[in-house]
Amino acid sequence: MLLRYRGGEGMLAWAFHRISGVAIFAFLVLHVVDIFLVGAAPGIYNTLLTFYATPVGIVLEWLLGAAVLYHGLNGLRIVVMDFWPSLTRFHRQLWYLVWLLFAVIGIPVTVIIAGAFLRSLGR
Repeated sequence: MLLRYRGGEGMLAWAFHRISGVAIFAFLVLHVVDIFLVGAAPGIYNTLLTFYATPVGIVLEWLLGAAVLYHGLNGLRIVVMDFWPSLTRFHRQLWYLVWLLFAVIGIPVTVIIAGAFLRSLGR
């Protein structure tokens, strides 16, 4: 079947790396715009800061953190394979290590952000 996915962990790692990179770039553009608004339109900037404290803003912040964490860890995996090409035969295991580290680091951060999210709902 032509539409059936045939890739493996390497293809998924590549796709997630690209998606997280685009998300980080989009945040960077938003960040430049909101910093510009400090001087150009302080009222709009204050409104934007208020949005960041809403539940939707907190979830977006959490997603940004997840994208940065995955992108960084997967980038380190790529660097390791670049410097030690013999490790490329273990790319699957390294990718699973990335996800293990992602969970070990991401779960405590998620608990902290969830607390902020719950506090924002209680306003």
